[in-house]
Amino acid sequence: MNRAVLRALKGESVSPVPIWMMRQAGRYLPEYRETRSKAGSFLDLCYTPDFAVEVTLQPIRRFGFDASILFSDILVIPDALKRGLRFEEGRGPLLEPIAADEIASLDASGMHAHLAPVYETVSRLRAELPDETTLLGFCGAPWTVATYMIAGHGTPDQAPARLFSYRHTDEFAALMALLTDMSADYLIRQIDAGADAVQVFDSWSGVLDEASFEAWCLE
Repeated sequence: MNRAVLRALKGESVSPVPIWMMRQAGRYLPEYRETRSKAGSFLDLCYTPDFAVEVTLQPIRRFGFDASILFSDILVIPDALKRGLRFEEGRGPLLEPIAADEIASLDASGMHAHLAPVYETVSRLRAELPDETTLLGFCGAPWTVATYMIAGHGTPDQAPARLFSYRHTDEFAALMALLTDMSADYLIRQIDAGADAVQVFDSWSGVLDEASFEAWCLE
């Protein structure tokens, strides 16, 4: 096995420098647009292994990148928590905003059954990718996922989540603990299914002050 990206992640010197790109599967590819049209909804694209495998492989076939990253979304965990995830044209992802008194009743017991199609996608990708191509899995970081769960949508500075964390300290800590455990379990399952490495995307960590960043992103 000579997977250049995996070797680089282990600290080895690799020449030429291996590359992969964020959003290397996406709308700039005509074959992606065709598959997206067949899938119907974005969530069907993510949760149907035939479609998810196909769009993940498309940039590898076209460009031969050194790594392939699972096609999915950072909000599949709140979707597994039945928070009504949907995607609307021009608005992006939407969720049912969570109230402080709802957090204790969140039920993660059905998570792996809900995400079974994702694990199948990972397994099939590892079987279909060239042996030298590193397969990357991922999840959304607990803080970033929490911002969407609290506001119900993306906001410019994530003020709703930051305010929530001050007003409902205990409930917010409980939400973060739940999301942390679920994220870890989700990534472990991806590795078990065949991912070579996994990444945690904390897209909204930059809105936090130093103390909050330490507490919610690093600890």
